Amino acid sequence: MSRLNEIAARCAEKLIARGETIAIAESSAGGLISAALLAVPGASAYFLGGGVIYTQTAREALLAITASDMANMRASSEPYARLLADRVREKFRASWGLSETGAAGPTGNRYGDSPGHVCFGVSGPKAIARTLETGSPDRAANMEAFAAATLSLLEEALG
Repeated sequence: MSRLNEIAARCAEKLIARGETIAIAESSAGGLISAALLAVPGASAYFLGGGVIYTQTAREALLAITASDMANMRASSEPYARLLADRVREKFRASWGLSETGAAGPTGNRYGDSPGHVCFGVSGPKAIARTLETGSPDRAANMEAFAAATLSLLEEALG
């Protein structure tokens, strides 16, 4: 996790310097994004909270995303990553929302995505969503790659 910690430390430094906050909605990364941000000393200055939004139940209970919110949208897509980032930012009243949703492997997901497929997004003064395909069925490696890509997107958005 040293790469994750390095990216998270750079993001944390910027968030702290600006007095900004963040909330996280991650799925296939399983908490690695939050863990990396929380491993930085002083995390209480910027980290408001978040959750592993791994199921429809979690989506509804933690972010109040309803079936009507999901109309014409599927999980593991850039529009869904944007919705997650927007909603977690709104719910926590954070400066930034960060999200990740994908298929860690070793098989694909029920939406037809291959293992190693992930979409991630950031919401805040700058909003971005991206897709990454690792091409790997290695679940643990994908989880780390997903977390690193998501944190790198935050770093890019922070400038």
